[in-house]
Amino acid sequence: MILVVKSGGEAAVPEWRAHFAEFAPGLEIRWWDDPSLDPAAVDFVLVWDPDPGRLARMPKLRAIFGSGAGVDAIVADPDLPRHIPLVRCVPPEATQRMGEFVTWSVLSLVKDARRMAIAQSRAAWDYFEAPFAAAERTVGVMGLGAMGLRSVEMLRALGIPVIGWSRTRKDVPGVETFAGAAGRDAFLARCDILVCLLPATEETRGMLAEPLLSRLPRGAGLVQVGRGVQQVVPDILAALDNGQLSGAVLDVFDPEPLAADSPLWSHPRVTVTPHVASLPSRRERARYVAGCIARFERGEPLPNVYDPERGY
Repeated sequence: MILVVKSGGEAAVPEWRAHFAEFAPGLEIRWWDDPSLDPAAVDFVLVWDPDPGRLARMPKLRAIFGSGAGVDAIVADPDLPRHIPLVRCVPPEATQRMGEFVTWSVLSLVKDARRMAIAQSRAAWDYFEAPFAAAERTVGVMGLGAMGLRSVEMLRALGIPVIGWSRTRKDVPGVETFAGAAGRDAFLARCDILVCLLPATEETRGMLAEPLLSRLPRGAGLVQVGRGVQQVVPDILAALDNGQLSGAVLDVFDPEPLAADSPLWSHPRVTVTPHVASLPSRRERARYVAGCIARFERGEPLPNVYDPERGY
């Protein structure tokens, strides 16, 4: 069987081969742009942003593995063979990493870590007292999939009150949840810190804008680990400047990488991170994909198959 890898570039192929040799020694790993590769011989692919039309020219293709939890760059291909299962990369390590990142972001906002980082860069002793303990802030998590649920668990373990919102009703033990358009405003009104973990869909495109931000309590914080197309940067900056938002941790952007001249880089209330919230290591991803292929070969259902109706 042949697995073609695009994720990480050609320089990453030797590392992918070493990891797959550990977990699936019978699998042949080939580089996406290998000129000797016969598209008709490909069984599986591991990709993030495939060239439009390339997957459709692989007649033997049996499954497509995204190299991350999001697959919007894959489903954007107008010629995507939609009868082939598209598997999102959500190994246990990814949900753990996301929970860690969200918890760090929330604590950073509560403790005003950005202010301390700026002071350190100036060698300035900027003493201040944080007005709240984390346990006095309610965190609202938008998106209660695997990533959101692990984030909820880790926040609650620190004694931080958490509420949740999802497109459809979900019951989460010990957590008050809201659902759909009817429940969104009531949810937002309770969020001292809003965490966005929603997938990229037409419904979520541009949602982090003035109409939504204005429904948060004044001085709320924002943690954006969903997708860059969801945020309207001028509206976020305006909310930070007028005090509607007290701070933001932004991990995703559109386009990426974030332009060097973006005002987000230098804003005193913004922490910019380079889309690193939950990306598992290559070894972790290789183990996950190898396990999925083994299940597929046994005729068992694949996990985390993309559902176009839900957008994830």
